[in-house]
Amino acid sequence: MSEKNTVTRATLAEAVYRKVGLSRSESRQLVGQVLDLIIDALDKDEVVKLSSFGTFRIRHKKARIGRNPRTKEEAIITPRRVPSFRASPHMKARINGDEKE
Repeated sequence: MSEKNTVTRATLAEAVYRKVGLSRSESRQLVGQVLDLIIDALDKDEVVKLSSFGTFRIRHKKARIGRNPRTKEEAIITPRRVPSFRASPHMKARINGDEKE
């Protein structure tokens, strides 16, 4: 995927600026605040559900034994929390062209 096809925080802020009419500075702040709220909720182990978009949640992974593919040496992978996203059926349908906008 080339960089021109990547949606960044800045491109989201620019889209808000164009569609909503806030200033560029306010648009950047709004996008940042929304993303921060999502991260804060996930940090508290809350589920973030956005209608017609999808669900963000934290998965708790247990410690396990892994292997370095180059050296074949075993190593312990520590327990960790990882964010996961599950797209809504509405989003999946739009992406697959099964639903009209």
